[in-house]
Amino acid sequence: MKPKVYITMPIPKEVEAYIAKHCDYKIWDKQETIPQEILTEEMAYAEGLLTSKAVISKEFLAQAPRLKIVSNMAVGYDAFDLEAMKEKKVLGTHTPYVLDETVADLAFGLVLSTARKMPELDRWVKEGNWHKKQDKEKVFGVDVHHSTLGIVGMGRIGEKIARRAAFGFEMDVLYHSNSKKPELEEKYGIRYSDLDSLLAVSDFVLLIVPLTGATRHMIGEKQFDLMKPTSILINCSRGPVVDEKALIQALQEKKIRGAGLDVYETEPVEPDNPLLQMPNVVTMPHIGSATHQTRFDMAMKAAENLVAGVTGKVPPNVVKELRSLIE
Repeated sequence: MKPKVYITMPIPKEVEAYIAKHCDYKIWDKQETIPQEILTEEMAYAEGLLTSKAVISKEFLAQAPRLKIVSNMAVGYDAFDLEAMKEKKVLGTHTPYVLDETVADLAFGLVLSTARKMPELDRWVKEGNWHKKQDKEKVFGVDVHHSTLGIVGMGRIGEKIARRAAFGFEMDVLYHSNSKKPELEEKYGIRYSDLDSLLAVSDFVLLIVPLTGATRHMIGEKQFDLMKPTSILINCSRGPVVDEKALIQALQEKKIRGAGLDVYETEPVEPDNPLLQMPNVVTMPHIGSATHQTRFDMAMKAAENLVAGVTGKVPPNVVKELRSLIE
């Protein structure tokens, strides 16, 4: 008898077919988020779960007596209650590596679009303002090339961003991380910095860290006070890494020039959020990995993790905090 698994969102048909070879599966194939009561009902029978948004809490696990693995179709897994999963001996996996270059593309897109005011000027042209009498400096942005980029977080994606910055735009790249990366320093000519010094000298501060107790609100009022009034904040990690109220205040008081955001403290972002009314803020809908090829690759990797977990094999991408369950 095949193991029973549940999938909480539409996935490519090829990935669905792969799962069907190994598992009896049910799928929520609608675009809207699965209602919690339906998911809870399905968890009474499922041995595996493939998801990208479900919160895996102690209460959730109590409703899933047969669950062996939660396969998360994302790199981040801050929705996992790791202690509860460890206690219940439920494996958790994620999808690293396949999205690194794609997220780095998006991060650098935010650097360019904020520096050169691309969304703002796109609207300005489309609204018919180009031919009108104008302040000529309205269209002026700032240079990206040969400026200073401070990367907070130097994991796989941070490295891809550093390569683009150093080799593509000849930027002076600083980084702050839990540990120094001498091999990357030599490879790309980047330099380690403490956080305060990085914030004080960077023209662009780019956040690419996981959400943990240590990184929650790591950028707040104190940090904005350290930044240059000409600097731009880019956040491609998780919304709560930044104290959003402090960010709004910093922008309103012109403590920084602008921001490029793919993530927010509340998602979807609330329509009355002041950030949406600021022309110097580029707002994206959490699309770091959103290309057809990357999302396909993520879905397939998540499926491979899922199938391995319910068929007695070791999944290739168990999150580090739960690897003791397979050792």
